[in-house]
Amino acid sequence: MEKFEKMVEAARGAMVHVLDLAAADRVLVVTDQKTRLCGDAFSRAAERVGCPVAIYVIEEAARPLQAVPGDLREALQGADVVINAVAGDDREVPFRIEWIQAIEDRGCVRLGHSPGIDMDMMIGGPLNVDYGDMIERARRLMDAFAGAVSVHITAPAGTDLTLDLTGREFVTDVKATVEAGSNLPCGEIYCCPVETGADGTLVIDGCFGAYGNVPAPVTMKLIAGQVVDVTSDNDAVVAAIDSMLDIDEGARTIAELGIGLNPGARLTPRMLEAEKAGRTAHIAFGSNEGMPGGKSVSKIHIDYLFKDPTMVATWSDGAEREILRDGVVL
Repeated sequence: MEKFEKMVEAARGAMVHVLDLAAADRVLVVTDQKTRLCGDAFSRAAERVGCPVAIYVIEEAARPLQAVPGDLREALQGADVVINAVAGDDREVPFRIEWIQAIEDRGCVRLGHSPGIDMDMMIGGPLNVDYGDMIERARRLMDAFAGAVSVHITAPAGTDLTLDLTGREFVTDVKATVEAGSNLPCGEIYCCPVETGADGTLVIDGCFGAYGNVPAPVTMKLIAGQVVDVTSDNDAVVAAIDSMLDIDEGARTIAELGIGLNPGARLTPRMLEAEKAGRTAHIAFGSNEGMPGGKSVSKIHIDYLFKDPTMVATWSDGAEREILRDGVVL
């Protein structure tokens, strides 16, 4: 019971600070058997704020979902806030993309998205942070990149990658809006690089998707925004990544550059938390239609994490600035 109370308080703080939850909001919590305790904690927290709450439990017999069930669409009607406390199965990415799009299409719903949430994540730190300070740090980091047309990224494991940022702005997930929801836990800035403007080598030495930590570093070769080759000393992890990159035509296209800045996030095998940790960055491939400027169409969006990045941005007048060095914001 003590642990559950900690989960409820963490959920309440996150919803109030990130989703601006108020008593007048009608809340829909989407959950499943694996994450039901987390879903119940979000539900209880919303009730303590004074909100009416509906809970939708995904039927296990229907898993993995590939599309939004009709009764879930019906449940969305009238909701002001949606919490997705669901298992982080990569096979359900098409469902999650369609569901997020349905929420954003409503134009009046604030979303807290938590695929892969668990008890440890809720009581372990990333939800219990100084949100005001995190918002300010996100603002300063976004300001540092403002107007940059490219960024050169290197990292100790071997990443050496240049991304075209022309016309693509960084945004943050530390405050949800009806146009764009937030992960819970939140804590990153991110942008959509130009889809044809990524060249070089990306070496993954953290986790990716729902797979967990890589058993050996994975090297991805990019040309003109496309993954053209994946290699590693571990054949199984290469096969897992290739299967996702071959799902459809857009799955190999660069979709996102993200930088973690949540002081409570830990470098765990769970991407939902790890991608928010300091001294990390991640690159995603696949869909980015719901992100500012994004043009890549795919049924999938998978994040790949690497550690201790150095980033040097360039502006149109040729000026350069080192913004991160070995993962530390300068």
